[in-house]
Formats: sequence, structure tokens, C-alpha cells
Amino acid sequence: MKKPKKPAAAVVNRRARYDYILTDKLETGMVLTGAQVRLIRDHHAQLKGTYVTIRRHELWLLGLTLGSDTAQDIKLLATKKQITQLERKKVEGSTVVPVELLPGKRHIKLVIAIGQGKKKYDKRETIKKRDLDRGRY
Repeated sequence: MKKPKKPAAAVVNRRARYDYILTDKLETGMVLTGAQVRLIRDHHAQLKGTYVTIRRHELWLLGLTLGSDTAQDIKLLATKKQITQLERKKVEGSTVVPVELLPGKRHIKLVIAIGQGKKKYDKRETIKKRDLDRGRY
């Protein structure tokens, strides 16, 4: 008898929460090949060092690490209205940051968010608050 497979766990970009103040979140689809889907479902994806850019009114995820392959560019699926909103925010000085990769049963989704970069003192405040919440001091 075959054992039932565990559902794949989400891949989280923990560094994004540390480096940016995240606001509006958006769940987008991804254009992937079969091999890329298999690598993501087998937990071989890493969001560290990835970023989202807008080229010719299309969203692209750059620098996704899948298995031993690095720096793959993947097209993201969003509506024109969502893309124009992101472009407007980007012109204002915000950054589009990949936050979480959600491998579901049928589709693989990427959660992206609008991020404002934190200054060094903001990052220290984040560390201090996290330590106080843990009860270290």
C-alpha cells in the first residue's frame, strides 16, 4: 500500500519581514514547467534573494532558486488592474517583495506584498520588540 503524501508546506521569505514594512498583499499565479512544479512540491525552492519586477506591464519573479539551479526568471499572473496598481506604488518609491510560496493541491501561488524599506534603527526596534515578546529580558 502507498502512503498518502503530506501536503507541501509553504516556503516563507523571512528576510522580507525583517527588511521591509509590508502592507498590501496579493496572491498571484505562476507560469511553471512540470519540472519546476515538482521541485517546489518536493521542498527544493528558496525565496532568499528573490525580487519582483515589472517588465512591459508583466510581473516577473527574478532569482528564484529551485534545487541546484539558480536565478530562474518566472512570469507571474495578475490582472491588468493589479499590475497598474503595483506600478503606481513602485513609482512612489515602494518595492514589490515576494513573501510566501504556496504549493496547493492544484495550483502553486506566490504571495507578494508592497514593502517600504526599513532603516537600520527600525530593524533594531524589530529585534528588540521580538525579544521582548519572547520574554528574554
